[in-house]
Amino acid sequence: MYVEKHTVAIETDASGDAVAYTPNVTGRIHAIIYQKDDFADGVDFTITLESTGESLWTDTNVNAAEKVYPVVAANLGADGAASTILQVPILAADDRVKIVVAQGGNAKAGTFQVIVS
Repeated sequence: MYVEKHTVAIETDASGDAVAYTPNVTGRIHAIIYQKDDFADGVDFTITLESTGESLWTDTNVNAAEKVYPVVAANLGADGAASTILQVPILAADDRVKIVVAQGGNAKAGTFQVIVS
């Protein structure tokens, strides 16, 4: 199995906001790791796949480094109902991971690592 790590360093504007992207990726999104650096306490972020808009991670009022392993509920039946038990990985197909930061403070930095295989 081939694994890629994409590091995205982000600096906010005067309003404390920023948008950044990974290069195009294809494969399973295994993990997203947030390294605080000097973002203000209470930073918010929304991380999605750019072209599909599929949610990978949304968090608010973050004060410390965190990591997640994105999955989504499986649809099991013909009715399309989501499983309450079975989780499946989120896959990207030649898509970028979009990272939107809010309330990060004026000209502050943070780093995200996206692990894909």
